[in-house]
Amino acid sequence: MRKIRVLVAKVGLDGHDRGAKVIARAFRDAGMEVIYTGIRQTPEQVVAAAIQEDVDVVGLSSLSGGHELLFPRVAKLVKEQMGDQVLVIGGGVIPEDEIPALKEAGIAAVFGPGTSLKEIIDFVHTHVNRAS
Repeated sequence: MRKIRVLVAKVGLDGHDRGAKVIARAFRDAGMEVIYTGIRQTPEQVVAAAIQEDVDVVGLSSLSGGHELLFPRVAKLVKEQMGDQVLVIGGGVIPEDEIPALKEAGIAAVFGPGTSLKEIIDFVHTHVNRAS
């Protein structure tokens, strides 16, 4: 069985990537293959990388806003271009009252500051759909 492949992405103008790097390292240490796109990616760039890398998970990070527009755009493009088999999750500084709309738009889970790395890793292990 192949390892779970996770793409970690910073969408929009957000240049704060410490949290994204921490979660990328945690996924790697949990035995997953990790692709980190770097900062200031467009939704289209993120999805193109996800397709090219044949990932199981797209993890989005936002610390500076824009998640209400950018996260749903990525989820929509993932669904259109990759189907329902790719898990899209988000994290960062996101107000609690905005999470239901993100979930309705296709984000499987949103993890805020203080969420344990184990909780995020366990969620991925539990929710990734892989045929291989």
